[in-house]
Amino acid sequence: MAAGGYCKLPNGTVVVALNLPSPAADAPAGVRVLVHARNRARALTRLRNLGLRAVYLRGNAAPPTPDEITAVLHHPDGLIWRTTPDPSPLTVELWHPIKALLRRPTEAQA
Repeated sequence: MAAGGYCKLPNGTVVVALNLPSPAADAPAGVRVLVHARNRARALTRLRNLGLRAVYLRGNAAPPTPDEITAVLHHPDGLIWRTTPDPSPLTVELWHPIKALLRRPTEAQA
């Protein structure tokens, strides 16, 4: 089960944030996924349709921050991710589209 939370926006839509384990076996850090959708159920359905089948949201322990909400609202897909941030404020990673996370390496890259 993933930690995460949601925030309902004034227009009735929601932004769901989930902390998931990293899909790469050699990566120690997890990833934080943000989804903008009409409601929580639809946000989780968007992730399940991409292959993340065992994603559930229980509670609101880690809701999205205002900066995260702004980032997902300005992305055309409304579905972004980055590695779980370090406690050090000096390391800043940009948000990536979800396709970059789910992309499998080709034979030329392997």
